Amino acid sequence: MNFHDLGLIDPLLRALRAVEYTKPTPIQSQAIPQVLQGKDLIGCAQTGTGKTAAFALPLLQRLYESTRDRKRGVIRVLVLSPTRELAAQINDNFVAYGRYTGLKSQVIFGGVGQQPQIDALRRGTDVLVATPGRLLDLMNQGYIRLNTIEIFVLDEADRMLDMGFIHDVRKVISALPKARQTLLFSATMPEAIQELANSILINPVRVEVTPQATTVEKIAQSVFFVEKQNKRALLEHLLADAAVRRVLVFTRTKHGANKLAEQLDRAHIQAEAIHGNKSQTARERALANFKAGKTRVLVATDIAARGIDVDDVTHVINYDLPNEPESYVHRIGRTARAGASGIAYSFCDVEERAYLRDIEKLIRLRVPVAEQNPYASDIPMHVIQTHTKPNQGSPRGNNNQQRNGSYAQRGNNNNAKASPRPRRNNNFRRRENANA
Repeated sequence: MNFHDLGLIDPLLRALRAVEYTKPTPIQSQAIPQVLQGKDLIGCAQTGTGKTAAFALPLLQRLYESTRDRKRGVIRVLVLSPTRELAAQINDNFVAYGRYTGLKSQVIFGGVGQQPQIDALRRGTDVLVATPGRLLDLMNQGYIRLNTIEIFVLDEADRMLDMGFIHDVRKVISALPKARQTLLFSATMPEAIQELANSILINPVRVEVTPQATTVEKIAQSVFFVEKQNKRALLEHLLADAAVRRVLVFTRTKHGANKLAEQLDRAHIQAEAIHGNKSQTARERALANFKAGKTRVLVATDIAARGIDVDDVTHVINYDLPNEPESYVHRIGRTARAGASGIAYSFCDVEERAYLRDIEKLIRLRVPVAEQNPYASDIPMHVIQTHTKPNQGSPRGNNNQQRNGSYAQRGNNNNAKASPRPRRNNNFRRRENANA
């Protein structure tokens, strides 16, 4: 199947050729025809699956083919995104795909002055991509009205929940016309998001590209049991392998990201930190350096990493395990983009073993223990017994590569089953990463 087979119009096909898209991804093949028909949709898809094009392309086509007057300043599509980086990336995609349609797209987000955004809105736009906070600010000031919205997209809904934006999302939804098309995309579907979907969608089509709450199959995963004070030494040891060449490292806090980036710099490893306390200019510069290969290691918090869209991240390293297991899915999805293979390492100290258990329950896999760990901590026997060694796994994945000696080749797609994840009350989750 190609994009022409999906019924896309020539201006969009020309744009796709310009960006060298030749074959639709599974979510694009499934979602585009449904969205073109005007149906509400739930898309359960991990990052890197091509979901932005899955909604941007059919929405641009629906606007292009619409006979409705395009009055100046009338916003017809609203896309809500959890972070400014992701919002900017989505807007870039709308601009690229819509380059031959004459349709306009604008993005608004916090962390920068609002006047240039207001001026752009006054010039008129068909598509508005926004973060919840800045959107509500401009609505309250009277610069934006949502009564003309025909299509609403809620992207990364589970991250909205994790970041505490659900109340803001509901405020935005309350200002939308009841007669509209609504699309909701989420990598995971916790109970609170399913309840939200039930309240805002009408007879939605469900598109689920990968099994719910699983990790990307092509990512080789492994865990390194290590004492907290030895984590940096272990990281530098892994980075000594030249094949570990473009690396995204996750910490739980902004302070931790800054400190680690500075320590790596002192060790002559090019590293930069990206998190919510950085200015928008600094974040964009760090991301541009990472994309261009000027920075080898990007140290990020969960929230800041949502807009990182780099196809050739070779490794994701969880320097700190996330206290929310869903974040693990998002983190490791930064590698293995667009169907490529990838590698994810996780460091686990004694205080993080409960987090590891939660992750394994969610992904329904045992994360294999790394075979070569010069900083290995003492592992209790019950931990060893419940984790599969890399060379004991299923023949799927990279098991035979793990014995070749390069850290860039190690990891495992071991598919041993963990017990089903118990239902958790979102109101009582630990929020250690709230300041990320």
